[in-house]
Amino acid sequence: MILSDFDLEGLIKEKRLVIKPFEKEIIRENGLDLRLTDEVARHNMKRDSKFLIDPSNPDTLKGEYVVERCPKGVVIEPGTQVLLSTMEFIGLPDNLVGFVELRSTWARHGLFMPPTIIDAGFAGTVTLEVFNSSRFPILLRPKVRFAHVIFATTLNRVRNAYKGTYLNQRGIKLPKKL
Repeated sequence: MILSDFDLEGLIKEKRLVIKPFEKEIIRENGLDLRLTDEVARHNMKRDSKFLIDPSNPDTLKGEYVVERCPKGVVIEPGTQVLLSTMEFIGLPDNLVGFVELRSTWARHGLFMPPTIIDAGFAGTVTLEVFNSSRFPILLRPKVRFAHVIFATTLNRVRNAYKGTYLNQRGIKLPKKL
């Protein structure tokens, strides 16, 4: 069952769903809007075109990205992929999952973001993978509503709540070894 604004308000008041910082205007009809920080991770441009990313080799992952702060806004150049982070720290109980999608306004400007699933029991900020397919650079300002998460309840509590690498992350969490 997908949760409504009424359901979400109740879970937040009961502190079963944790959203920090929380502002009432991020609650939408059937989900929450998530806002961006001023942090961006870009591929390391010091690597030459022959560099091969091997997700099973931790040595190739070191230095793959360069993380920077952009207080006035993040510019995503055409044909570029970046990692971004949500302002909101989200804590889910063991019977709630979230499906994160890009807000349609941003998609209409040429941005793509693969669907992200927030597992039951997860707590942390959400790292977003974003690609600019436009011919033009796109400016993303901090605190702008960027992604939308729809919450659904599971039929039963999960046996194994999320305990993975990204638990309690704050800010951008770079890729781990597979």
